[in-house]
Amino acid sequence: MNKSSKVSWLSWKMLAQFFFGFSSGLPLLLISGSTLQAWMTDASVDLKVIGVFSLVGLPYNLKFIWAPFLDRFAPPFLDRRRGWILLMQLAMAASLFFLSSVDPKGSTMFLAVMTVICAFFSSTHDIAVDAYRRDVLSDEEIGLGSSLYTSGYRVGMIIASSVALIMADHLPWDQVYKIMALIMAVQIVFTIFAPRVEPVPGAPQNFKDAVVLPFKEFFSIKDAWIILAFILLYKIGDNMASNMTMPLYLGMGYTKTEVGSIVKLFGIWATILGGFAGGFILLKISLSRCLWIFGLLQAVSTLGFAFLAAADKSNGLLTAVISFENLTAGMGTAAFMALMAKITDKRFTATQYALLTALSAVPRTIISSPTGYMMEHMGAVGFFVFCAVVAIPGMLLLFKFAPWSAREHA
Repeated sequence: MNKSSKVSWLSWKMLAQFFFGFSSGLPLLLISGSTLQAWMTDASVDLKVIGVFSLVGLPYNLKFIWAPFLDRFAPPFLDRRRGWILLMQLAMAASLFFLSSVDPKGSTMFLAVMTVICAFFSSTHDIAVDAYRRDVLSDEEIGLGSSLYTSGYRVGMIIASSVALIMADHLPWDQVYKIMALIMAVQIVFTIFAPRVEPVPGAPQNFKDAVVLPFKEFFSIKDAWIILAFILLYKIGDNMASNMTMPLYLGMGYTKTEVGSIVKLFGIWATILGGFAGGFILLKISLSRCLWIFGLLQAVSTLGFAFLAAADKSNGLLTAVISFENLTAGMGTAAFMALMAKITDKRFTATQYALLTALSAVPRTIISSPTGYMMEHMGAVGFFVFCAVVAIPGMLLLFKFAPWSAREHA
């Protein structure tokens, strides 16, 4: 039987992955990405400071430290996953609302504190959402569920970037962030009605087991250290490039409305298409081959920014670059997340998945922090070519644990 015939595209537990992806993707660019960069650029904050601000996303790298708490304890409502998701959505909405009152130029340090607090709530929300996806979906459904989550995640990022940028040309930034906080608050409705997670046999009954057993079990996997290195390196070039795309657009003379409109009209459809295409392809061919194909496409899409930087201002070229990047990023992330889900144990999903995703966030935070300096010294073209080249080491690791000839990842 074909794998795709076993999986329903329109079941409620699949649609829930899209909505949870949306609530995961919405805050990211508002607190440590291009939207915050645009706000800080409008406030005349130095480019070097903007680059270093990627460090406020450190909670995404450290979330495995408190993830065992979510495996061990459950709120007294909904279930062990949705209860935490609801609490964090409330906390994110509140922190975005308070963030809106900060002056980026006059209170840069306070802005950093508020964004770190919001990043803590967001990363904790991601722990619970990733665990929910693994707990509620079967192995056959993981690929499609991951692609739907990825589509929702990218749509959330687009709302927080393109729609926010368009609004920022007509509204003060504080009002834009208040609207984003309201959108986050609405996500609580989907959490309440999402399918319930049933209790998992063998779940940790004490805090020691919640901390020790997940790591012991994971490192018993064959090639565990190579898989960790791959997770660190697979999207490194894509993440580094993304950290400097907004300064590139604005520096070339594109208005916030032009960037936002193009991302909204073309990027959002490319994102949705990429997510669904990734899910469909994952149903047809092995995960190993998807990691190869999607990884190469990601590297090529990064080169698109180099072509954009070398060319004169052109809305047509900007449309092509953004659309192709969103398409390939959606596909690559779907396969990437399917890999991480398949190597986790349902007893310790929150902790193991948090370890893996925290490692995957290193390029977006720590490694991306000097990108402002790099682009100043290398030039925009040289910088984006470099970002494409640094994707090669991660791809080479696939020869070891996911060769092209492998039928499925173990």
